[in-house]
Amino acid sequence: MTYLSEHAFANRTVVLIGGATGIGFSVAQLVSQAAGTVVLGGRTAAKLESAAATLGARTSWQVVDTADPASIDRFFEPVDSVHGLFTTAATYVTGSIAELSVEDAATPFESKFWGQYRVVKSALPKLATDASIVLMSGAASVRPAGDAPAYVAANAAIEGLARGLAVELAPVRVNAIAPGTVNGNLWHQRDSDVRAAAFEHFSGASVLGRPVSEDEVALAAVHLLLNAATTGSTVFPDGGYSLR
Repeated sequence: MTYLSEHAFANRTVVLIGGATGIGFSVAQLVSQAAGTVVLGGRTAAKLESAAATLGARTSWQVVDTADPASIDRFFEPVDSVHGLFTTAATYVTGSIAELSVEDAATPFESKFWGQYRVVKSALPKLATDASIVLMSGAASVRPAGDAPAYVAANAAIEGLARGLAVELAPVRVNAIAPGTVNGNLWHQRDSDVRAAAFEHFSGASVLGRPVSEDEVALAAVHLLLNAATTGSTVFPDGGYSLR
């Protein structure tokens, strides 16, 4: 069940960078099912093409690199208007202050924080007056992992960015979403023993006692894309991990 009207996104264009897989693709499916137009972005053409074919005729795609402002500008050139924007694409390294070089520790900021910042900046001329931007942070922002301080700080910075942009860009709405450990595409690319240990730890640390699903996080993101009264907020679809 999606809880959405079949026309909730009618006449609205939603840009999803990182939308060919994982949480972004789950959002794309919900938008498509609710009569929306989807523009997918990412670094791998084959994945984008496959996702677009699955989503149907109201979907287009382009390759984009969120580390490259010129690439992002080219991505937005053919887009007439943006009503929703959500970027899940990011690549980074986590670890303790003792083990990581400063360059590696900076990667969550460079890819996750500045990547989203660059996307929003390039999108500015195309944003509809009632557009909604959803930034991706993570529940570590308020419940720090003991061995990833720079990652914690980057997520907290993204939530601060959402509040700052909500004030600057109003009436465009800007919010953040902060999931916990997600049982989905990214974790299933990792070693099964590592994944099992992470899921067990998260299950014991969260109120609901399990990892969350990509579809559950996607529903929270869609809420922020549609709810006209919500801006400057952070939503935690984290199974209550942030409460303990």
